[in-house]
Order: sequence, then structure tokens, then C-alpha cells
Amino acid sequence: MALMEVTGLSKSFGGVTAIADLGFAVPEGEIYSVIGPNGAGKTTLFNMLSGIYHPDEGSIIFQGQDLIGLQPHRIAATGISRTFQNLQLFYNMSVLENVMVGCHLRSRVSLFSAILRLPSVVHEEQQVHHWAEEALAFCGLEHLASLSADQLPYGELKRLEIARALAVQPKLLMMDEPAAGLNDTETVTMQKLIRSICDKGTTVLLVEHNMGLVMRVSDRILVLDYGSRLAEGTPRQIRNNPQVIDAYLGGEVHYAVE
Repeated sequence: MALMEVTGLSKSFGGVTAIADLGFAVPEGEIYSVIGPNGAGKTTLFNMLSGIYHPDEGSIIFQGQDLIGLQPHRIAATGISRTFQNLQLFYNMSVLENVMVGCHLRSRVSLFSAILRLPSVVHEEQQVHHWAEEALAFCGLEHLASLSADQLPYGELKRLEIARALAVQPKLLMMDEPAAGLNDTETVTMQKLIRSICDKGTTVLLVEHNMGLVMRVSDRILVLDYGSRLAEGTPRQIRNNPQVIDAYLGGEVHYAVE
């Protein structure tokens, strides 16, 4: 069953078409990856799915609800969370506090209750603390909770942003270049984390340039070329697709598919 269905999606900037009549469906409970050369429209697509850009045409249906026209915070409230290629963290806050910020969508306390410090507020603060600790533990960062975020190396900052995104318990996690800038060891850790996120029940929509990771972790792959759909299929089908090889993979078709 499709968790998200995209139909006839188009977006232009001036006279340049970034996305052209694009359609695809993200199956629930899978890792669905979007690949393509620089300028293929991947970031524009992610920005439309998360409400940063509004499409010129098309529909984005998530669990039966059309997301077109909704503001980013409204889209997030439907159960979609996102990480960014360029980290969006609070470096003057602790690791735990960064993740606690991500729990705001699960908050049910009113402003009036917060001002009066009613028992419900105290209880929810404790609950948010617990949710954040759980997300950190899942991402292997629980031992760093008290550190300032600016003390973490880059690879752990990547996982911190994922922990914050997971703290809201999303149904769909959109991940933008999670392995960018990581060394080989960190990339293996990231690959295992992405697989664990899906195994735990969160559908993953992944944009990533590391083809080794994409081929090993994905259930299905969509290939974009100049904003249009070039191919879609399993990692093995994509690896052996002549059009994809010519347009994107070139001679690099040796990636293992497990």
C-alpha cells in the first residue's frame, strides 16, 4: 500500500523547469530512494513534498490527504519529518535539548497551563525528556546527551539531526544526503541506522549520492533526469538499466546488491 502518492508534479523557476510531470508512489514500510545527477531536481522535489515550495501543478497525497497548499508545520503535523543535507541544529544547546525541540509536535500542553506550571506541564516535560532519550539511544548517542552540540564531530551531528527527526515519531522520514561528508566507517553506521529506522516501522524517503549505500539499503529506487522520471525499480533493476547507466551511473555499475 502506498503511504504517499505523487501525481503530475511540476515546478519551474522562471524559464527553467526543475520538475516536469513527475509521478511516483512511496510504499509503506519501505526505503524508497531518489537518485539522479546534480540538477536533476531532487532537492526541489523534497522542498515541494515538505511544503517549502508550492508546485505549479500536481498532487501530493499522504495517507489520503492532499498536502498541496499546506505550510511546512502543517505537513509535519501529518506525520512527515525531514533531515537536511546542511545540518539544521542548535549548536548552543545540548544534544538532549536539540532532540527535545523535535518533540514539540507531540506536545498537548496549552500556553495557559504552561504559564501556571500545572501538574500536566511537569508530567509532559518528563515525557518529552524520555522521548528524547529514547531517540538518542536509538541513534547510538545516549552517552553524549549532556554535551553541547558544538562538541560533536560531523558524523555524530548527522545522527543527532536524525534523532531529532525521529523524536516526533513520524510515519515518513525524508532524509536528504545523510551520508554526505561521512567517512567509510561512518557511512556503514549510517546505512545500518537507516535500515533500522525502516525495520522499526518508519517509511524512509531517501535522497543520496552514495550509490553503494543506495544500492544496499533501498527497496525501490526512482531515477530523475532533468526533473523527469527516467526509471524506477529495485536496486538490481536500476543497476542493470541501460538508460540509467548512460545518464547517471556511467561505468560505475559494480555496486553490490544484497
